[in-house]
Amino acid sequence: MQDDWRLSRLVRRRRFLAGAGALICAGVAATRVRGAAKPLTVGGLPVTCNLTLPVACEASASANGSPLFEFAKYSGWPELKESLMSGRLQAAYMLAPLIMDLADHAIPVKVVSLGHRSGAVIMVRNDAPYRTFRDLSKKRIAIPSRFAVDYLFLIKMLAKEGMTVKDVDVVEMAPPDMPAALYAKAVDAYATGEPFGAVAERAGYARPLKMTRDEWPSYICCVLTVRDELIKDNRPLVQQLVNYVQGAGTWLDLDPANRTKAVQIAAGRKFFNQDPNVLQYVMDHPSDRVTYGDLRLVRSEFEELMQLSLAAGTIKRHGAYENYVDESFVRAIKPASVSL
Repeated sequence: MQDDWRLSRLVRRRRFLAGAGALICAGVAATRVRGAAKPLTVGGLPVTCNLTLPVACEASASANGSPLFEFAKYSGWPELKESLMSGRLQAAYMLAPLIMDLADHAIPVKVVSLGHRSGAVIMVRNDAPYRTFRDLSKKRIAIPSRFAVDYLFLIKMLAKEGMTVKDVDVVEMAPPDMPAALYAKAVDAYATGEPFGAVAERAGYARPLKMTRDEWPSYICCVLTVRDELIKDNRPLVQQLVNYVQGAGTWLDLDPANRTKAVQIAAGRKFFNQDPNVLQYVMDHPSDRVTYGDLRLVRSEFEELMQLSLAAGTIKRHGAYENYVDESFVRAIKPASVSL
């Protein structure tokens, strides 16, 4: 209830500012159409689910002499959501269930592409006796957010053993804090996207209890989202963004050497500002820990997320697929060539 009240308050404030925001955004879009050099800012978190974004930014710069897109790093989903809601950002990689909820609250946003597949893990300590989720009964498990698909992954794994989240103690925690919390035994397990599982695994004190690559092959979490006014005012730019993201995904899955190059790009201060050895570990152990080539928008997969989110109570009403997804850009896709 508190989350609904907070979101409703934000929605009222955004509606009050909507007129001015639309004018500003239209002006920005018109400037872009006239050929201005300013790139489109795309928000995201420094996670490997978002790896197609740094590649797309660099590839567009390489092909055009200057970047068409630039990465804006955010430390958490609440801040990123607020920027997208307010119109400070016109595009971002966002949690799929969160976009469903925003669209249900009349925030004008649409999913235009996936960003990845798989890439989530549920981690436990090496010295813990846990082998099944039944072993985690009454134990403390960290999740990034109740809107995160990592949370839905945990729910699916519990359900396979006849359990629910009421059988464990779920706490919300920022993913960068999770490895240290597990090391200190402040939590017994955590569910998250990479590279924060790999941090603990590579350090030698944790192991995956379950990975989405094994248990949920069609898993999607982060989706490329744009505001409706950007679609209305500058469809060609949105199409270019989708083309470059798909080009980046195809390139990443084409050759292990491309993944190594992507790690070097993403690890830099301009993008994720992370240890490249950790990112490379995600790319290699195993090589399909996260995949990027298949970025189709599949209605049944989003419907599964919707049903899981409704059952979890994070989404209150069933929203129509067309309310939060625009497939037109994927249908018209011409993957950009990536030469890095």
